[in-house]
Amino acid sequence: MASTLQNVAISDLSFIPAFTATTSIERCKSIYEENRHRIYAFAFWMTNSELEAEHLLEATFVRAFAENSTPTSAQIDDALIAILRWECSIGPLTLKSGEVKQILNVRENTKRVHLELAVVQLPATEKLIFLMHDVEGYEHARVARALGISADESKRGLHEARLRIRELVAEMVW
Repeated sequence: MASTLQNVAISDLSFIPAFTATTSIERCKSIYEENRHRIYAFAFWMTNSELEAEHLLEATFVRAFAENSTPTSAQIDDALIAILRWECSIGPLTLKSGEVKQILNVRENTKRVHLELAVVQLPATEKLIFLMHDVEGYEHARVARALGISADESKRGLHEARLRIRELVAEMVW
């Protein structure tokens, strides 16, 4: 099923507030196009729902353009995180790992679907850290700044997410 917002004609950005008149519509379109795929991907992974991802995508751009008529990608990320904090209860890390299980031969039997199912099951904060760092390539400092945590907490959250993904995939594969 194709996402309806992804198929919207680029000329119809009616959800962008009217007070962006100080910025050309072409510049708004450019900013939207440069960032929409990344924001939609984050939103989809965080909600596991196309409809909710579309809602978050639209809300993110409305918020970003309301705060700045030409938002940067970092400001758009900040708008998304602010909305996710409200919608997905992004908060403190849920660091739970105790003893690490020895998991052998998981790579040989792992399929992409296993990884996707495992990512969806992560706690919200660890999932967002994993997506920002390992999927989008953000540095720990940028992840930490966006989430309002320290770089060490970002590293711990990423480690926790990777461990949990390994455990979940191992359960699915065996």
